[in-house]
Amino acid sequence: MLISQLLARHIADVAQQGPPPETTDTALRLVLDVVGAGAAGAICNGPRAARRSVGAVFGAGDAPIWFCGTGSTVSGAVLCNVAASCALDVDDGHRAARGHPGAAVVATALALAQLHDHPAGRFLAAIVAGYDVGVRIAAAQNPAGIATRQSGRWAGLACVATAAAFLGHGPGVISQALSIAGVLAPNQQANGSSGYALLTGNDVKEGIAWSSVTGLMALELASNGHTGPEDFLDHPSFYNGESILSELGNRWEVNGLYLKPYACCRYIHPALDRLCDLVNQHDIAVDDVCKIEVETFAWATKLGNRTNPDNLIEVQYSLPYCLAVAIVDGPKALLPPRLDCLGRPDIEAVAEKVTISVRDDIDALFPSETLAIVSVETSTTRVTSTIGAPFGDPRCPMLWPDVEEKFRMLTRGVLATQQQQQIVDAVLALASGDVSPLLIALKSTTFDAHSQ
Repeated sequence: MLISQLLARHIADVAQQGPPPETTDTALRLVLDVVGAGAAGAICNGPRAARRSVGAVFGAGDAPIWFCGTGSTVSGAVLCNVAASCALDVDDGHRAARGHPGAAVVATALALAQLHDHPAGRFLAAIVAGYDVGVRIAAAQNPAGIATRQSGRWAGLACVATAAAFLGHGPGVISQALSIAGVLAPNQQANGSSGYALLTGNDVKEGIAWSSVTGLMALELASNGHTGPEDFLDHPSFYNGESILSELGNRWEVNGLYLKPYACCRYIHPALDRLCDLVNQHDIAVDDVCKIEVETFAWATKLGNRTNPDNLIEVQYSLPYCLAVAIVDGPKALLPPRLDCLGRPDIEAVAEKVTISVRDDIDALFPSETLAIVSVETSTTRVTSTIGAPFGDPRCPMLWPDVEEKFRMLTRGVLATQQQQQIVDAVLALASGDVSPLLIALKSTTFDAHSQ
């Protein structure tokens, strides 16, 4: 049996049996995290452009565009909501996948839940299935055949699994939908740190929003008899099939996610945590800093890393600038960074003092681990951190209180305190299978989305 067919059976089984109990807590934290990222990111330029464009392409509909009081078709709403959730680079990720599954998976499940009745537990089951399939396929990519590792390459496959599980499609349709989505996925060859373009400060980012739309379209095509190459995962020069199927049904990839305490690329986080440790332990004043040295993995050196970024997206991909913001304004200034951090001589001066080098033993552990060591030299001393992983990884997870605190901090100024509490309570209600309170909260209007 082909791998796409085996995955299709797996997706159908998860939908029928419900989410494994050991995944519920993680899935709830994921939903709150994605919704918070979407609320905070909705006022960014890219999501605003998506909302202005979606009517002409997809038309109006009943699927809500979060916190805008407006709607579109499922595909249109998913495009807008995923774009908002990815805008600040504060959404979840998975080390094995080297990317971000959550926005595509959660936004798809919520859009469908608005329009379709579902058995109790089907919503969380769809999230678990989508995350599981997306991560397995992403982690199995052979870089010799698939050069770019951007999330848009496989986010549509996660969407197929999510939507198919929620809607209860059979394995035959699911297998064809996966195959179609695997072909139609955006190539992402130019963009980001794993592409050939050098300009990362743009709104395309990893292509997750458009990839999600291709996944939804692939499922619609398959349900109407369209076909794809079902053997697309069965070629070792492109995918490691054994990796895709390893412990299928026993190991749930959603439990391996990481969550982010800062709105910037995850490759920056281990250095941020180590720098903050040193500042707190040694009471380092910013005016005393002469040099900050970061030893880490090679991929962190491939980011934009501008010391004078022109926009907030470039901030998200600059290790020196994020470290400088954290030491000048405090780490909470990165949740998220605001426009007033741009063009700051005091921050740029500190960023110029940051050097990045590759440490071989750390690089050898990538991508399963993202580690860093930071040294700070002052006028009187030099201190060096331990080797450490970033907060939010599975071994040092952000638990519910951490995620709730992040949600409230991230959405301050966007959601009123009462609305924040409404969403927190609504996400907790998902544990009993009730998605309606969250759908009601997401349909509310919180800002003039189209004019901002």
